[in-house]
Amino acid sequence: MKKKIVDTIFTLRASLFPSIYEKDTTNHAFLQTVVNRRLCEAAISLRTNIEEVLRNICERENKGANDCTVCSDRADAITQAFMSKLGDIREKLSSDIEAAYNGDPAARYFEEIVLSYPSIEAVTIQRMAHELYLLGVPLIPRIMTEYGHATTGIDIHPGAQIGDHFFIDHGTGVVIGETCVIGNNVKLYQGVTLGAKSFELDADGNPVKGIKRHPNIEDRVIVYSGATILGGDTTIGHDSVIGGNVWLTQSVPPYSKVYQPPFDPVIKPGSL
Repeated sequence: MKKKIVDTIFTLRASLFPSIYEKDTTNHAFLQTVVNRRLCEAAISLRTNIEEVLRNICERENKGANDCTVCSDRADAITQAFMSKLGDIREKLSSDIEAAYNGDPAARYFEEIVLSYPSIEAVTIQRMAHELYLLGVPLIPRIMTEYGHATTGIDIHPGAQIGDHFFIDHGTGVVIGETCVIGNNVKLYQGVTLGAKSFELDADGNPVKGIKRHPNIEDRVIVYSGATILGGDTTIGHDSVIGGNVWLTQSVPPYSKVYQPPFDPVIKPGSL
């Protein structure tokens, strides 16, 4: 199943940006035909995987085979709902590509960003997985984002809510937790963690699931490399800048600048 899901990611991504992933980009009729074919392939593959996951869970919960059509009907409905969201996903990804182009002076071409930037690959996968997550699909969204994690070094949970024009510069080591909410025009650098401060435990000592654990990052915030922001009650106000290597477990108001106090490095001259 994992390989099938990864193949579906490739097919969906190619259908979202056919002018980049297809060879003949001048024949619009050809492109439309290819996109339609890829969308059909992706829908069929996705629906099959969704039904398989739903049926396995249903059989486990009912302790045996289940011949009803509930899982099949639900897989149909979920697939149709997801495919209807692809236009919105593409629009958001286009804004992410624009943010990367505007935010990185080394970026020369949009094609370069789509084909080579790890953040765009990770965010593309997460935006697709997020829609499946919202539709209540078990397992598959996490397989998708963990594939993105393994490929790019960027770990974004499918549950994270991410606004438009999102850019992760360099990207390696970034972690964004399940209940994190990120606004528009946010920029992160490598090594940033948007994580949980602590876990609320139930009577048996197990972590309580489904509660807000990760921070809110409002619009137009920049978080520099190595910063760690923790806690579900932590909000970084809009238009703020969080400096490198900052450890933050409390909210800051809009227009804040948070940074480590300066220190003087010790430099010892060497000798040949």
